[in-house]
Amino acid sequence: MKVNLPDLAAMEALGSRIAGVLEPGDVVALNAGLGAGKTTLARAIIRALGHEGEVPSPTFTIIETYDPPAVSLPVVHADFYRLEDPREAEEIGLDDYRDGTALIAEWPENAGGFSHEAGCLSITLETADEGRIAIVQRGQNWLSRLS
Repeated sequence: MKVNLPDLAAMEALGSRIAGVLEPGDVVALNAGLGAGKTTLARAIIRALGHEGEVPSPTFTIIETYDPPAVSLPVVHADFYRLEDPREAEEIGLDDYRDGTALIAEWPENAGGFSHEAGCLSITLETADEGRIAIVQRGQNWLSRLS
C-alpha cells in the first residue's frame, strides 16, 4: 500500500490512523534515510495517542517511553541509528521495554529488524516531487486493521 504524504497535515493524518488501531505488541518499523520524516511520523503517532508534551528524538538516548495516563497505550519510541550490531538491542534490554507496549522503531534494521513479526507495520518513507510517499507493508496482525 502506498500513501501520498504531500505535507505535514498528511503525515499527521497517517499517524492518527496508525494510533487509532495500534495495540500492545505491535511494532511500527520506520525505514528511510536521514531527514526523510521518520521522527515526524513517530511524533504524530505519539501525539495521536494523547501525549501533549514534547516528543524528543531518541537519537542519543536510543529509547524514550510514554506511559498512561499521558498516552492511551504504553509506547516505546526507539531510534537504533547508533547501534552497530543487532545484539546491542538485547544489551539495552529492548525485550523488557517491549513487554505490554507498542514499539515505534526508527532504523529497525540496526536492531535486527522486525518485519518477521506478525505485529509489524513496516513503513518506508521516500521523498517525492511534493512531500513524501509512505510504502506500507502490513504484518499478519495488521491486515484487518489498516487499509
